[in-house]
Order: sequence, then structure tokens, then C-alpha cells
Amino acid sequence: MASGARPLNLAAPALAVLLLALVLAPLLAVGWRGAGVSLGPADWAAVRFSVTQALLSALFSTLLGIPVARALARRQFPGRGLLITLMGAPFLLPAVVAVLGLLAVFGRSGLLNTGLTAIGLPSVSIYGLHGVVLAHVFLNLPLATRMILQGWLALPAERIRLAQSLGFGPWETFRHLEWPMLRDLLPGIALVILVICLTSFAVVLTLGGGPSATTIELAIYQAVRFEFDLSRAAGLAGVQLAVGAVAALAAWGLARPAGFGAGLDRRLELDAPDGWRRGSDVLALTLATLFLALPLCAVVLRGVPGLADLPASVLPAAGRSVLVALCSSLIAVTAALTLALHAARRPGPLVETAATLPLATSGLVLGTGHFLLIQPIAPPMTLALPVTVLVNVALSLPYLYRILLPEARALQADYGRLADSLGLQGWAWLRWLALPRLARPLGFGAGIAAALSMGDLGAIALFAGERQATLPLVVSQLTGAYRMEAAAAAALILIALSFALFWALDAGGRRAAA
Repeated sequence: MASGARPLNLAAPALAVLLLALVLAPLLAVGWRGAGVSLGPADWAAVRFSVTQALLSALFSTLLGIPVARALARRQFPGRGLLITLMGAPFLLPAVVAVLGLLAVFGRSGLLNTGLTAIGLPSVSIYGLHGVVLAHVFLNLPLATRMILQGWLALPAERIRLAQSLGFGPWETFRHLEWPMLRDLLPGIALVILVICLTSFAVVLTLGGGPSATTIELAIYQAVRFEFDLSRAAGLAGVQLAVGAVAALAAWGLARPAGFGAGLDRRLELDAPDGWRRGSDVLALTLATLFLALPLCAVVLRGVPGLADLPASVLPAAGRSVLVALCSSLIAVTAALTLALHAARRPGPLVETAATLPLATSGLVLGTGHFLLIQPIAPPMTLALPVTVLVNVALSLPYLYRILLPEARALQADYGRLADSLGLQGWAWLRWLALPRLARPLGFGAGIAAALSMGDLGAIALFAGERQATLPLVVSQLTGAYRMEAAAAAALILIALSFALFWALDAGGRRAAA
């Protein structure tokens, strides 16, 4: 592999420098423009609200994920695999679609308020802090559940059997096996969700707003789009970067194993107690399923009638979204593959930093920096789509790099000497060895990058006019105009395109690896 990987090894450091420039240049522009800017009381209120809603969202998502994950770990039932798959859907679901589904259930004319009105009770409002937290729990509860479930499934089967042979009851099992695992996992999971919620924009754009429910990201958007106060936007972006960096570093530092050992890789068989514990498991799974499925079903039911009368802006926006997603996915996968193959052979701080730095920022912060760089030399609107592609590449690269790196290391360990002995070099090495062996994670990573790009509502919200709007922006605009049926129809198209791109690219990778 040494000779075969040489072209990529030469390209990787240059690519890492280019990626660092892509991220650091806008961040430096933000720092330069925001230096000396004095933020007012409303700005610091936005900072407090950002941190408060992120803390609450992370706390509720993590705590509520524990009983759901435990029920999935110790219960076998028809449809279990489908439910676990459903737990992965919100990660790929565009946030604007999730908000629209929650409005259909909890909104002013949603299912909940319709039922409350029918029995003579006052309606409830989804807008404000509680609505933002609800939406973030909807988006992140499945992520927390999947991560906690992996912790349960990683418990060595030998430890479980030893506990059973010693006559451990549910409390002793929890105290000696499950609690140590949760104690090590939960802080890291909560901080990961905290980072995600700190950079949330689409949720707060719809469900927040107003002086008492504005996050830093929303304040940046308002400063650029409505006030054109670029210095204030830069100052806020600097604060957002600092808060996000601290949270990201904390999440990175708290990621650690539970320390049970590897075991013998036997199938885990947890006790499935009856009685009230069985009832609590059924209740947890039922409530989680309803919480996740009802908003999605509501979007489908409300959107299907509107498909026959779509606004004229929807289909062109859909075409732009697909183009941006495919370009972003292609560039991100190529960059991640180059960096991962290099890091597998020659680990170093340059590549690792380039692949990790974007985690400390957000699409809106990067978009603000690019806006500041472009605005003196060209109308930012004319470069809306290229900038959106670049920002999407930067934000999806860390995920793709982490997906590809273990596979690239296995490729190096298993086939490096063989490739050298056969004299595989350059394109032949890439075509006959690297790409076939990495086809499955490449397809999966490309699908994730495309789906995340399809649902992005960050930089494009700062730059786009009517002719540059992508589909998530159109959905948000229709929702803001209270054209709910049209918004649901557009959201339905967005869901279909996002999952179709993910399925096509992921399936293509699996077929290529077969």
C-alpha cells in the first residue's frame, strides 16, 4: 500500500491545508469584524437562551433515551428491527420537516389542541422554550437511544451470565453492570446532543423568535438579513464559536469506554423480567413510537392533498437542493477518503485537525464568515449555491472521515504488504483494491452527506434570494406564511428526495462491495 497510496499521501496534506483555510478564513473574518464589538443585553439574552435550551434538550433526550434503550436491549418482539431503524430516521430528517410534523400534532390547529378543545380544556402553545426543547428531543431522542443501546449490547455476555449464576436480581444487575456502563456513556452522549442543539437554527427560526426565545444563531440571521449589521453578526458568531468549541472539546474528552473488557464476543442475552417491569418496557416503547411516528404520519397525511397544487417555487428549489446535495456529497466523500487513507498510513495532527475542526463551528457561523469575505467584492446572492456546497462539505466531512478511518486502517493492515508485493500503484491500486474494499462505507457516507445537505438550512438562509432558494428554505417560508398544506406537500417531497438519495447511494455502495 505504500507505493499504491503515494499519490493520495502527497495530495492529503495539501487538501488538509485547503480544508483548514476553508474553515479558518471565514472564522478569522468573523473575528476581525467582530473585534471590539460590544454586545447588548438582548444579545446576551440570546446567549443564555441558547445554552439553556441546549442543556434542557440534552438532559431530556438523554434521560428519556435510557428506558427506551433498555427496553430494546432486553425485549424481543415482531417489528423490533423496524423500530430500531426508525430510531435512525430523525438523524437524516430535515429539521424543517420535523418542525412541520410537530406543528401538525402540537400546533395551534394540531391534533392535541383539537382534542383539548373538544373536551373543553384550554389549548397549549408550542412556541417558545418548551416548543424548541420538544423539537430537539424529537430529533435527538433516537440518537441518544441508539447510542445507549450500543452500550447495553456491548456488555460482555460472560458478565451477564455470571450475574445470572450469582442470582442477581434486576437491582443488583443495574447496580453492578448497567450503572457503570451508563455512568461512562451518558455524559458524552449528553454533550454530543448539547453541541447539536447549540447550533440548531431551523427549529428556533420557526418555534422560537421574540426577545425571550432567540438563540445566537437566530440573532446572527436577524442581524444579517433584517438589520444588515455585519459587525454585530460577527460578534455573535464569535460567541457562538467559543461556546460550541468548549462544548465540542468537552464531548471529545468525555468519550471513554466503560472498561468491562472485550469478552468472547458471544450473543448477549439480558433477562426480560415480567410484572411491572414488562409493563414499563411496553409503555416506554409505545410512547417513543407514537412520539416519533405521529408527526411523520401527520406530514404525510397533510402533504398528500397538496401535491396536486404545488407552489411554483417548489420544483425549481427541489432541483437546486438535489444539485447541491450531489455536489456536496461527491466533494466531501473524495476529501474524506483522501484524508482517511493518508491517516491510516501516516497519522498526524494536520489531517486530524482538518477533519475535526468543523465540529466546533456551525453552518450559520461559517456562512456569516463567507458573507463577510464575499460582500466587499461581489453580491453574496450570486454565490449562494457554491458557498452552500462548501459549507455543507466542511460540516459533513468529520462524520465521513470517522466512518472511513477504521475501514482505511483495516485496509492498510490487511492488504498493505500484499499491494506492495504485487506492485499495485496509482489508479490501479485505487480501482482494484481501495475502492472495492471501501465501497460499503463510501456509499453509506455519501448517502449521509447527501441527506444532510438536502435538509440544510444554514448558510443558504443568509445568501439566497428567490432564484437561489433550496427546498428547506421554501418549506420554512411557506410555514412562516401559514400555508401549511403547501408546506407539508413541499416537506413530503423533501423527505422523499432525502431518503431516496441516501438509499440510492448506500445501496450502490453495498452492491459495489458484493
